[in-house]
Amino acid sequence: MKMSKAILPALAVLLIAAGCRQDMHDGPYYERFEKSTFFEDGRSSRPPVEGAVARGELRADDHFYTGHVNGEQATTFPMTVDRDFVMRGRERYEIYCTPCHGEVGDGAGAIVARGFQRPPSYHQDRLRNAPVGHFYDVITNGKGRMYSFNDRIQPKDRWAITAYIRALQLSQAVDADTLPAEMRSELSSGGD
Repeated sequence: MKMSKAILPALAVLLIAAGCRQDMHDGPYYERFEKSTFFEDGRSSRPPVEGAVARGELRADDHFYTGHVNGEQATTFPMTVDRDFVMRGRERYEIYCTPCHGEVGDGAGAIVARGFQRPPSYHQDRLRNAPVGHFYDVITNGKGRMYSFNDRIQPKDRWAITAYIRALQLSQAVDADTLPAEMRSELSSGGD
Protein backbone atom coordinates (compact mmCIF):
# COMPACT_ATOMS: atom_id res chain seq x y z
CA MET A 1 0.00 0.00 0.00
CA LYS A 2 2.82 2.42 0.76
CA MET A 3 4.15 1.99 -2.73
CA SER A 4 0.87 2.99 -4.38
CA LYS A 5 0.71 6.19 -2.26
CA ALA A 6 4.12 7.20 -3.66
CA ILE A 7 3.14 6.39 -7.22
CA LEU A 8 -0.15 8.30 -7.08
CA PRO A 9 1.36 11.85 -6.93
CA ALA A 10 3.88 11.01 -9.66
CA LEU A 11 1.08 9.66 -11.84
CA ALA A 12 -1.00 12.80 -11.26
CA VAL A 13 1.91 15.07 -12.31
CA LEU A 14 2.47 12.95 -15.41
CA LEU A 15 -1.21 13.17 -16.41
CA ILE A 16 -1.31 16.93 -15.89
CA ALA A 17 1.89 17.42 -17.95
CA ALA A 18 0.53 15.22 -20.74
CA GLY A 19 -2.59 17.38 -20.93
CA CYS A 20 -0.64 20.63 -21.47
CA ARG A 21 0.60 21.27 -25.00
CA GLN A 22 3.46 23.70 -25.27
CA ASP A 23 3.93 23.52 -29.03
CA MET A 24 4.81 27.00 -30.25
CA HIS A 25 4.12 25.99 -33.82
CA ASP A 26 0.44 25.75 -32.97
CA GLY A 27 0.28 29.40 -31.91
CA PRO A 28 -1.29 32.18 -33.95
CA TYR A 29 0.80 33.47 -36.82
CA TYR A 30 0.29 35.35 -40.05
CA GLU A 31 0.76 34.03 -43.53
CA ARG A 32 2.98 36.12 -45.75
CA PHE A 33 1.17 39.32 -46.83
CA GLU A 34 -1.90 38.37 -44.80
CA LYS A 35 -3.82 41.37 -43.45
CA SER A 36 -3.16 42.09 -39.78
CA THR A 37 -5.64 43.57 -37.34
CA PHE A 38 -2.86 44.29 -34.84
CA PHE A 39 -1.21 47.17 -36.77
CA GLU A 40 -3.09 50.26 -37.93
CA ASP A 41 -1.77 49.99 -41.49
CA GLY A 42 -3.00 46.37 -41.74
CA ARG A 43 0.40 44.94 -42.71
CA SER A 44 1.64 41.81 -40.97
CA SER A 45 5.21 42.22 -42.28
CA ARG A 46 6.95 45.28 -40.92
CA PRO A 47 9.32 47.33 -43.07
CA PRO A 48 12.88 47.66 -41.74
CA VAL A 49 13.61 50.72 -39.67
CA GLU A 50 15.20 53.46 -41.76
CA GLY A 51 18.98 53.18 -41.59
CA ALA A 52 18.87 49.58 -40.34
CA VAL A 53 21.93 47.52 -41.21
CA ALA A 54 21.92 43.73 -41.32
CA ARG A 55 24.20 42.04 -38.80
CA GLY A 56 27.75 41.89 -40.14
CA GLU A 57 27.04 44.35 -42.95
CA LEU A 58 28.05 47.66 -41.33
CA ARG A 59 30.76 48.90 -43.62
CA ALA A 60 31.97 51.86 -41.61
CA ASP A 61 35.68 51.36 -42.38
CA ASP A 62 36.12 53.33 -45.63
CA HIS A 63 39.76 52.32 -45.91
CA PHE A 64 38.90 48.60 -45.87
CA TYR A 65 35.65 48.67 -47.87
CA THR A 66 36.30 51.41 -50.45
CA GLY A 67 40.08 51.70 -50.70
CA HIS A 68 39.85 55.39 -49.83
CA VAL A 69 41.12 57.45 -46.93
CA ASN A 70 39.68 60.96 -46.51
CA GLY A 71 38.26 60.81 -50.04
CA GLU A 72 41.62 59.90 -51.65
CA GLN A 73 42.79 56.52 -52.89
CA ALA A 74 44.59 54.72 -50.06
CA THR A 75 48.36 54.51 -50.14
CA THR A 76 48.48 51.89 -47.39
CA PHE A 77 46.85 48.56 -46.69
CA PRO A 78 44.16 48.45 -43.96
CA MET A 79 45.67 45.26 -42.52
CA THR A 80 49.05 43.65 -41.96
CA VAL A 81 50.53 42.26 -45.14
CA ASP A 82 52.50 39.07 -44.53
CA ARG A 83 53.58 36.11 -46.64
CA ASP A 84 50.33 34.18 -46.07
CA PHE A 85 48.28 37.19 -47.11
CA VAL A 86 50.29 37.65 -50.32
CA MET A 87 50.01 33.93 -51.08
CA ARG A 88 46.23 34.16 -50.65
CA GLY A 89 46.36 37.06 -53.10
CA ARG A 90 48.35 34.95 -55.54
CA GLU A 91 45.76 32.18 -55.34
CA ARG A 92 42.89 34.62 -55.94
CA TYR A 93 44.85 36.43 -58.68
CA GLU A 94 45.41 33.14 -60.53
CA ILE A 95 41.69 32.41 -60.38
CA TYR A 96 40.24 35.80 -61.28
CA CYS A 97 42.96 37.90 -62.91
CA THR A 98 45.34 35.66 -64.88
CA PRO A 99 42.93 35.04 -67.80
CA CYS A 100 43.17 38.72 -68.73
CA HIS A 101 46.25 40.16 -66.99
CA GLY A 102 48.58 37.17 -67.43
CA GLU A 103 50.68 35.30 -64.91
CA VAL A 104 53.17 38.13 -64.36
CA GLY A 105 50.72 41.02 -64.80
CA ASP A 106 51.97 42.02 -68.24
CA GLY A 107 48.50 41.91 -69.81
CA ALA A 108 49.30 38.82 -71.89
CA GLY A 109 46.50 36.60 -70.60
CA ALA A 110 44.54 33.98 -72.49
CA ILE A 111 41.99 36.51 -73.70
CA VAL A 112 44.64 38.24 -75.83
CA ALA A 113 45.35 34.94 -77.61
CA ARG A 114 41.63 34.76 -78.39
CA GLY A 115 41.57 38.16 -80.04
CA PHE A 116 40.42 40.42 -77.21
CA GLN A 117 42.08 43.72 -76.44
CA ARG A 118 45.13 43.50 -74.21
CA PRO A 119 44.66 45.00 -70.72
CA PRO A 120 47.34 47.38 -69.46
CA SER A 121 50.49 45.95 -67.94
CA TYR A 122 50.94 46.45 -64.21
CA HIS A 123 54.58 47.20 -64.98
CA GLN A 124 54.06 50.51 -66.75
CA ASP A 125 55.04 53.57 -64.70
CA ARG A 126 51.45 54.81 -64.39
CA LEU A 127 50.35 51.64 -62.58
CA ARG A 128 53.62 51.02 -60.76
CA ASN A 129 53.19 54.48 -59.18
CA ALA A 130 49.44 54.13 -58.56
CA PRO A 131 48.34 53.93 -54.91
CA VAL A 132 47.17 50.53 -53.66
CA GLY A 133 43.67 51.98 -53.32
CA HIS A 134 43.57 52.28 -57.12
CA PHE A 135 43.83 48.51 -57.62
CA TYR A 136 41.29 47.83 -54.88
CA ASP A 137 38.90 50.34 -56.46
CA VAL A 138 39.25 48.84 -59.94
CA ILE A 139 38.66 45.31 -58.62
CA THR A 140 35.61 46.58 -56.72
CA ASN A 141 34.05 48.86 -59.34
CA GLY A 142 35.65 47.85 -62.63
CA LYS A 143 37.21 50.23 -65.14
CA GLY A 144 37.19 50.42 -68.91
CA ARG A 145 36.44 46.94 -70.25
CA MET A 146 36.97 45.31 -66.86
CA TYR A 147 33.74 44.66 -65.04
CA SER A 148 33.24 44.87 -61.28
CA PHE A 149 34.27 41.90 -59.14
CA ASN A 150 32.41 43.36 -56.15
CA ASP A 151 29.97 40.46 -56.02
CA ARG A 152 32.59 37.77 -56.73
CA ILE A 153 35.56 38.67 -54.55
CA GLN A 154 35.26 39.51 -50.84
CA PRO A 155 36.91 42.76 -49.64
CA LYS A 156 39.75 41.03 -47.80
CA ASP A 157 40.58 39.00 -50.91
CA ARG A 158 40.55 42.16 -53.03
CA TRP A 159 43.23 43.55 -50.72
CA ALA A 160 45.14 40.26 -50.95
CA ILE A 161 45.08 40.47 -54.76
CA THR A 162 46.27 44.06 -54.52
CA ALA A 163 49.18 42.94 -52.33
CA TYR A 164 50.06 40.25 -54.88
CA ILE A 165 49.95 42.80 -57.72
CA ARG A 166 52.47 44.88 -55.76
CA ALA A 167 54.64 41.77 -55.37
CA LEU A 168 54.42 41.15 -59.14
CA GLN A 169 55.42 44.74 -59.80
CA LEU A 170 58.43 44.42 -57.51
CA SER A 171 59.44 41.08 -59.02
CA GLN A 172 59.56 42.48 -62.54
CA ALA A 173 61.39 45.69 -61.66
CA VAL A 174 64.30 44.35 -59.60
CA ASP A 175 67.79 45.43 -60.58
CA ALA A 176 69.73 42.16 -60.95
CA ASP A 177 72.83 43.76 -59.37
CA THR A 178 70.94 44.10 -56.06
CA LEU A 179 70.20 40.36 -55.84
CA PRO A 180 72.36 37.93 -53.83
CA ALA A 181 75.09 36.17 -55.86
CA GLU A 182 73.33 32.76 -55.85
CA MET A 183 70.17 34.30 -57.31
CA ARG A 184 72.15 36.16 -59.99
CA SER A 185 73.88 32.94 -61.04
CA GLU A 186 70.52 31.13 -61.13
CA LEU A 187 69.12 33.87 -63.39
CA SER A 188 72.11 33.78 -65.75
CA SER A 189 71.90 29.97 -66.02
CA GLY A 190 68.18 30.15 -66.81
CA GLY A 191 67.07 28.54 -63.54
CA ASP A 192 68.30 25.02 -64.42
